[in-house]
Amino acid sequence: MRRPFRSVRARTSLFATAVVAVALVAAGVAVVLALRSNLTSQTDLQAEVAARQVASQLATGTPYGRLKLPDHEDNPVQVVDDNEVVRAVSEDLRAITGTGTRTTKVTPSPTGTTPGRSDDDGDDHDEDDVKPPARGKVSGKAHHSTGTATVDDDTADYRFAAVAATSPAGETATVYAGAPLATQYDAVGTVVRSMLIGLPLLLAVVAGVTWLVTRRALRPVEAIRGELSAITGAGDLTRRVPQPASHDEVARLAATTNETLAALEASVEQQRRFVADASHELRSPIASLRTQLEVAAAHPELLDLDGAVADTVRLQHLAADLLLLARLDAEEQPQGTSVALDDLVREEVARRTDALPADVRIAGPARVRGSSRQLARVLGNLLDNAQRHAAGTVFVALRTEGADAVLEVADDGPGVPSAERERIFERFVRLDDARSRDDGGAGLGLAIARDVVRRHGGDIAVRQPPGGGAVFQVRLPADFP
Repeated sequence: MRRPFRSVRARTSLFATAVVAVALVAAGVAVVLALRSNLTSQTDLQAEVAARQVASQLATGTPYGRLKLPDHEDNPVQVVDDNEVVRAVSEDLRAITGTGTRTTKVTPSPTGTTPGRSDDDGDDHDEDDVKPPARGKVSGKAHHSTGTATVDDDTADYRFAAVAATSPAGETATVYAGAPLATQYDAVGTVVRSMLIGLPLLLAVVAGVTWLVTRRALRPVEAIRGELSAITGAGDLTRRVPQPASHDEVARLAATTNETLAALEASVEQQRRFVADASHELRSPIASLRTQLEVAAAHPELLDLDGAVADTVRLQHLAADLLLLARLDAEEQPQGTSVALDDLVREEVARRTDALPADVRIAGPARVRGSSRQLARVLGNLLDNAQRHAAGTVFVALRTEGADAVLEVADDGPGVPSAERERIFERFVRLDDARSRDDGGAGLGLAIARDVVRRHGGDIAVRQPPGGGAVFQVRLPADFP
């Protein structure tokens, strides 16, 4: 069963929506807090202005009964003396709390003043928060608090500003003026409701757009996947995945995939040719050996023992070559030991009993890292090739050039045409003058030599010197002590 959110589109859409949701919630909280702080500051300013208007009257000596108090419910005012006696209140103000002293219940008279002591509600307010100013002065600092006020039987929340004033006679009173919080609550509530409504809609849009954009972006990837699946099912390596015209990561992925398919096609084709050529090369000695054995079984006196042995040896060599190529194709790395290449050349040439002895010229000691057995096989294959084509002389030279050890095997034969100098290193390739199975071999010697040399980090090439013949040059990284 297909699990939800397993696809890249679903995960991307979910992640993008979650990130946007977190960002929007954080931004929304910041906006609400900033709006609330701004509205609170404006409300505090409104309450302080109303309180200072009344306090300035007290500072000029206006009696409590003649104070001009705001007559509207937006700014309820309460005046309290040093003994916490309410000396004046706004008209229609029935009760007030949170004024920084204690909960006070008032019943204003027609003159707007109702002396009385405030009722203690147990609030812990610092009585020294508002410092008494000098005579005839109003305090420069206002104390703000939040409370409620009941005006005409309607109770609402207010922000109160407490401003102290001292009359010319030295009597200090505190004026508490309020400003309603209803506007702040309404504004903040409207913003919050708008966010609660708009946020889900915006997240839905983000999720939908991300889904569509991701689907469009991944469409070439899906096309690549579908074509690869079809190639795998059909086994047709000649097909290629579609490559978009854009120059982005998906286009580079398609290009790399096509390069991989091309390399895989070449490898499979090489493997097919290898199997076909190996089957062809094995068929002849096996058929010859079988024929000789069948003839010997019927007519023992006609047994060609030397021919049977020769075919068996040829089969043995061919099987060994095929096994070595299989190991090289499996990218078997040579052993990382230090090999004295000069000693190896001397030993390999000395053990051979060729009709044309090789003229060995060693300029000095040379060491490389790798497998002495495989490097001896390279030299042996090159000597076999030189002996097969030489007219009368075979040369072997070894020297050091810079960071490379250079091994050359030359002969004075007809040479290799320039058009064939790369093809002769392919497997089972023999030129026309070497098609004889007795003299030409199976066409694996040079292919094995190149594969072994490249596994050792070097390369091999063939060139024709001015005097004719062929020179096979092997370059390997030197191993300096």
